[in-house]
Amino acid sequence: MSMCAVCRRATQPGLHACPRHTAELRAWLAELPGQARLLEAEFLAPAAAPAQGRIGGTGRATAPVPVDLRVVTLLGPGHADVLGADDDGTVPILAWLGAWAGYIAYTYPAVTRDPYGTAHVQPCDQAWPRHYETITGYCVWLTRYLPYALAHPWVGDLYRQLDTLIRRVRDLTHTVPRRHSQGAPCPRCDAHALVAVDGQLGITCDTCGHHLDIDAYAAHATAYLAAHQAANDTSAA
Repeated sequence: MSMCAVCRRATQPGLHACPRHTAELRAWLAELPGQARLLEAEFLAPAAAPAQGRIGGTGRATAPVPVDLRVVTLLGPGHADVLGADDDGTVPILAWLGAWAGYIAYTYPAVTRDPYGTAHVQPCDQAWPRHYETITGYCVWLTRYLPYALAHPWVGDLYRQLDTLIRRVRDLTHTVPRRHSQGAPCPRCDAHALVAVDGQLGITCDTCGHHLDIDAYAAHATAYLAAHQAANDTSAA
């Protein structure tokens, strides 16, 4: 039996992320390019004219810091180590994405043939995003290779690091996906805590973590409504 590397619950054989955390990974990778564009537009715009004044008789005008240095760090160049590394808040987005894409490429088995027709299985040399080595390009690339990542225990590291990164970015942009509470209770724990989140596939229980796809929730909600109506009809009679 396979276990989710994030929540330690049982999941599908051969997979190390449950449907809930798989859906969150896909949603975060889809969200990150837009959040990065918000950072660029809102925090890296040129500052207003410098304030008038003098410092220590040097004759230079004083000026406010024109950008948020946290944003400069996130959008700037840098280096990232992905496995077992703690993010201290200084890892740039592009460096982090590139490091994960590189790690996955280096472990992904690629089949090549030599001039004599003999097949050789070896890791890829590097990741080649179709949309170039940009935040969008790497997010698209990582999404395409997510099924491969889900088959390895280190997908838990990918999840936790991306969770930390997306929270840090949202704290700066103050933009988060909307949550929509659902009417039917959770079929596993009976709590009224089922929530749909913009950009994520399916419905998730905030109490026990149970995850349903759209069709499963629709069937559950229909059965719940029918049972509720039947109970009301019996009470009225």
